Amino acid sequence: MIGGDGYCGWPSALHLAAIGHDVTIADNLIRRRWDRELGISTLTPIRTLRERLDAWHARGGAPIEFAHCDVTDYPAVRALFARVEPEAIVHFGQQRSAPFSMIDRDRAAETLLNNTVGNLNVLWAMRETAPDAHLVKLGTMGEYGTPNIDIEEGFITIEHKGRRDRLPFPKQPNSFYHLTKVSDSDQIFFACKAWKLRATDLNQGVVYGLETDETPADSDLVNRFDYDGIFGTVLNRFCVEAALGHPLTVYGEGGQTRAFLNIRDTARCVALAVSAPSERGEFRVYNQFTEIFSVLELAERVRRVGATVGLDVVLEHVENPRSEREAHYYSSINEHLLRLGLKPHLLDDTTVAALIAAAVRYRGRIDSAQILATVRWADRPPVGASAKG
Repeated sequence: MIGGDGYCGWPSALHLAAIGHDVTIADNLIRRRWDRELGISTLTPIRTLRERLDAWHARGGAPIEFAHCDVTDYPAVRALFARVEPEAIVHFGQQRSAPFSMIDRDRAAETLLNNTVGNLNVLWAMRETAPDAHLVKLGTMGEYGTPNIDIEEGFITIEHKGRRDRLPFPKQPNSFYHLTKVSDSDQIFFACKAWKLRATDLNQGVVYGLETDETPADSDLVNRFDYDGIFGTVLNRFCVEAALGHPLTVYGEGGQTRAFLNIRDTARCVALAVSAPSERGEFRVYNQFTEIFSVLELAERVRRVGATVGLDVVLEHVENPRSEREAHYYSSINEHLLRLGLKPHLLDDTTVAALIAAAVRYRGRIDSAQILATVRWADRPPVGASAKG
């Protein structure tokens, strides 16, 4: 698993090991470096990866190997694949934040290098050392944007001037990060056609939740809880604001609507894709989400649940830092993973209450200066200003 130290990668690695797979985590720990560089941190106090793995093994968890590997270092990736001889390659090793990619030119370039070149390296290393392996790549629903038609799973059949064809669904990315994910999908699609690789692209929605069966919140295995304006997600931000007694900051009208899923389902979706590999030359796209919410709907849910635990939660509409439509149609298909056996964990009041409780528990670690967005899509730096992260 490439990127097994991150928010999605860590619980997915543990889940795969728990159900019987031999797992090697390949990671260069860059996510932790970015935290240090940007002055941000997870709300939960996570251990080093070595300490996490030691704790997992001490609790009787199946062995997991760690290989320090930078996905942008092609010889290192190739050597790793040649040594491990993987049957499946789960690729989470990417810069995952849209705001990070919009900070300045340098951060945009870093995102493109890590994501686009890193993905290319994975494909070439597969071709040269593991051509029969199955690539399970974490994409994003954000590749599609917010079209005024239903979003299909990767492909759409169209008729044009009397002819008919099945083509990749049109992409409308909304940041340099999302652009890299579109490029990833195009690279993988091409590699499957040209080299007969096998791959599954998991276009994932926004993930929420803290615990899985393998990562209890009160142990050394605890997962990340990002709430900051760079890597934080909207539900986490709202729960932290509720714990602080701060108004829930709804960007603009709050009608921005996206697909969501529980972190438990992220791990299970990856396992389902691994257990049912695609055919040689086949590029599959699965839309990996379970529910659809608007920002305002999530804010109202946190307000209501917060009130039941004695928190006086109010909403505040603030300027939207992103260039995006705040009222739009949004509907998407997500049939493939359900057919493979996914049983969704839907967002309920108990889950929201647990996130609020975690924010209250770790309230002393909250840095309120991290919460609000500092990156704005439309801002222009002064002429002659240097672009430093």
